[in-house]
Amino acid sequence: MININKVKRYSVKSRFSKVKSGDFAKVPFRNKSFKDFYGSLPDILKARDLRCVVEAVVKARKAKKSVIFMAGAHVIKCGLSPVIIELIKRKIITCVCLNGAGIIHDFEIAFQGKTSEDVAKSLVSGQFGMGKETADFLNYAVKEGVCQGLGLGQSVAKKISEAKLPNKRSSILYNAFIHKVPVLIFVALGTDIIHQHPSFDAASTGEGSLRDFHALVENIKGLNNGGAVLNFGSTVIMPEVFLKALNLSRNLGSTVKNFTTANFDMIYHYRPAANVVSRPVMGGGQGFYIIGHHEIMLPLLAQAIIEEAK
Repeated sequence: MININKVKRYSVKSRFSKVKSGDFAKVPFRNKSFKDFYGSLPDILKARDLRCVVEAVVKARKAKKSVIFMAGAHVIKCGLSPVIIELIKRKIITCVCLNGAGIIHDFEIAFQGKTSEDVAKSLVSGQFGMGKETADFLNYAVKEGVCQGLGLGQSVAKKISEAKLPNKRSSILYNAFIHKVPVLIFVALGTDIIHQHPSFDAASTGEGSLRDFHALVENIKGLNNGGAVLNFGSTVIMPEVFLKALNLSRNLGSTVKNFTTANFDMIYHYRPAANVVSRPVMGGGQGFYIIGHHEIMLPLLAQAIIEEAK
């Protein structure tokens, strides 16, 4: 039989404790400013991670390092274009990366102030994605711009800036163009509605997207020793593109380490966890994965960055 009286014990005061009362949240009260609210968050787990991401972005801009913002098109459909545009205007974001669907929703907002069709309803009759204005504007913009030596993102951004679109001030691409922030578009052929139309030119799209890939390799150089990468909601395209662009930048002789990456999404995904948060910073840096709905997390992040950047 065991002798329970021989158990070896110690004082709890001598033990390391991961949670301290000094790190707890502050109590809520009425008429609280955002700064008060942000300061009231507990210094524990994801609230601590959020502060680390905010601090990293603010430090990156003060040091004139790259802050690369990558996103899936869902971020635009969540109504977050004004938030991204404000970060562009304030020179917080230095490079915007979107997938092919990003230019579709961005153009439609500029063109008619609305976007996102009912896919299930349109699919029944074969009319899903068959809107002529969206396809023809974007496909011709890409063809024209690529012929002029531009990348895919700049081709579309330039065309939006030149066109008489009633809501173009709500366009991410337009604002990136006028503020001279590179906007880079990465396309997988067959994934976007505009690829179904006779105006689509695969060669121009591929060439333009490749030029944007090379531009991303160049922008990644600015991450070294203090830059930041934010990925919102792209679970495949941007994590894959970013990893290869980072590798190519290093392969060509650039030292790119000691930077911060953060992935924001509504659920956990393997690919961004590996290709954005973990692998890129193994040679030095820090990575964070924060789960939450885009329509809450991006405004929260942006407001915190703006407050801290002052």
